[in-house]
Amino acid sequence: MPYRTLDRAKISRTAERLERRIAERFPHSSLREVGQELVSLSEDLGVDAQTLGQPLMWLRLTVAVIVALAAVMFAFVGTFLSFDRLLAPGEAFDFVQGLEAAINTAVFAGIGLWTLISLEERLKRRRALKSLHALRSVIHIIDMHQLTKDPAASRPGIMPTASSPRRVLTPGELERYLDYCSEMLSIAGKLAALYAQALNDSVVVEAVNDIEALATNLSRKIWQKIMLISRDETAVAA
Repeated sequence: MPYRTLDRAKISRTAERLERRIAERFPHSSLREVGQELVSLSEDLGVDAQTLGQPLMWLRLTVAVIVALAAVMFAFVGTFLSFDRLLAPGEAFDFVQGLEAAINTAVFAGIGLWTLISLEERLKRRRALKSLHALRSVIHIIDMHQLTKDPAASRPGIMPTASSPRRVLTPGELERYLDYCSEMLSIAGKLAALYAQALNDSVVVEAVNDIEALATNLSRKIWQKIMLISRDETAVAA
């Protein structure tokens, strides 16, 4: 069903359109460069998440061969064990020692087998967490671009200091600027969700939830600023 899964291509097209909107309104701003980076990231992460959702056949075949060889080896060793020695006088103790060693070997073999079987999951998890870490950094960069866009600083009577940032945007432009930041945060959250969709891994899902919560909280802060702008414009019109 088309509306039950996220489409990486549509997310990428949404990021491209947002970058064009930023370029048309703020062609010389660094926010446009962040938008370009988000477009590049949407393409790379989209392909990466789709790849991680597919099985690593070479690894599975390798594990299957190793397991088969181990099974053959244990079967071959088992042919040397004679249970008739258990009833022979003076041989029972030696047989028990040998059986204990065999059990210990089987336990360690089982641990090694589980390690091999879970290797694919651990490799994909490491790769996904690395990509999600890069996405988290981009989210913080987006937040840095809206950090100094404070609508309260543009109110009459507030005199800028020597270290105050330049405020050249009109209230309408500032509102659009903040809205673009909010949209970029939303797209970043959807890119993270692609990994939760591709991998049924609790660690990856938890990392995705953290990123989405971070993007949502930062977006909420931005919308508080937008509400202040709308309130000030309403007060001026009244």
